[in-house]
Amino acid sequence: MDIIFFLKGVVIGFSMAVPVGPIGILCIRRILTEGRISGLVSGLGVATADAFYGCIAGFGVTFISDFLVSQQVWLRLIGGLFLCSLGLKISLAKLAEGELPSGGKGLLGAYTSMFFLTLTYPMTILIFLGIFAGLGAGNTKDNYVSIAALVLGVFTGSFLWWAILSSTMGLLRNKFRAQGLQWINRISGILIIGFGLAVLLSLIFI
Repeated sequence: MDIIFFLKGVVIGFSMAVPVGPIGILCIRRILTEGRISGLVSGLGVATADAFYGCIAGFGVTFISDFLVSQQVWLRLIGGLFLCSLGLKISLAKLAEGELPSGGKGLLGAYTSMFFLTLTYPMTILIFLGIFAGLGAGNTKDNYVSIAALVLGVFTGSFLWWAILSSTMGLLRNKFRAQGLQWINRISGILIIGFGLAVLLSLIFI
């Protein structure tokens, strides 16, 4: 039974990670400009945040989920401003000709930034609550082993996607010169700013 819940969690985690958004764009940019290790560590931060939300949904920690939902205005404001400032910083970053950044620098920052960025989306907890309920997690309140297997599967599925993405995009990294990486910075920076503005505009409809 536990392996079934684990596999369900893998499907959930993988499905949640695949859609391309600001987090995906940032990870791809980091892979191409800083190396696959930086992208992989960034993905690890995302997977950890997904597992955190999975724990809240799976173990029914309602006071935490209620708090996150009640504070979504501040979370969206902080997340939107962070995305805009991050996008601006990325779009203005400059590389010297022949420069190819290594992926061994700032790995802790890559992990923590993606972890907290993922947590700034409070609606994620509602998505997890709905998915977990649909898969029968609500019937396993007394079976903590099954719930733990489900959450572990969410982490595994999410990290699996980022590992695949890092490996695939990492193969393309050496094909880019500094000028090409400069355009990647500009395009990804503008897209991330766009997502940040969208998050800020969503405050109007709360």
